[in-house]
Amino acid sequence: MTLDRFYPIFDSLPWLQRTLPLGVKLVQLRIKDMPEAKVLPIAQAAQTLCRQHGATLVLNDYWQVAIEAGCDWLHLGQEDLDTADLPAIRRAGIKLGVSTHDHAELDRALSLSPDYVALGPVYPTILKKMKWTQQGLERVTEWKGLIGDIPLIAIGGMSVERAAGAFAAGADVVSAVTDITLNADPEGRTRAWLEATR
Repeated sequence: MTLDRFYPIFDSLPWLQRTLPLGVKLVQLRIKDMPEAKVLPIAQAAQTLCRQHGATLVLNDYWQVAIEAGCDWLHLGQEDLDTADLPAIRRAGIKLGVSTHDHAELDRALSLSPDYVALGPVYPTILKKMKWTQQGLERVTEWKGLIGDIPLIAIGGMSVERAAGAFAAGADVVSAVTDITLNADPEGRTRAWLEATR
């Protein structure tokens, strides 16, 4: 399957309820620091909602929940890879996306035959404190050259205005978080993203 070019990331079900009706077709649910028992019903509801709207749900981090909820996709950061049962994830038929920030992490990700590779932060990001400085568009081009046909996700400080540059540099998909969630008009911003990526 071909991934949609626009990939918003949200931390709660209400965000999916607001944006999926607008035409979002690829979305990540990234819940942090919540017990698995509480994440499971949220993930199940998100999965149902996405299927109703013909959208693809990617669950972040909670691999056991992803298996139990019947998710199609899972996103793992490098730290998550240390503890996830990758054979169990693959046996469940779940596709895997992996975060990368440097060559060592990319090598590790590629050894797992990922279904997409994410590179970030392309631009400075306010979302979380990172030891990584901005990667820049040159790194996007370099990464695409290294990973070939595997879809490349550009993330970190992305905005509607910066999307075209990321695509031109080689990104297949652009991911956004705060450009939507901190916008005064999240629905309007989501529509602008959809127009810029379709």
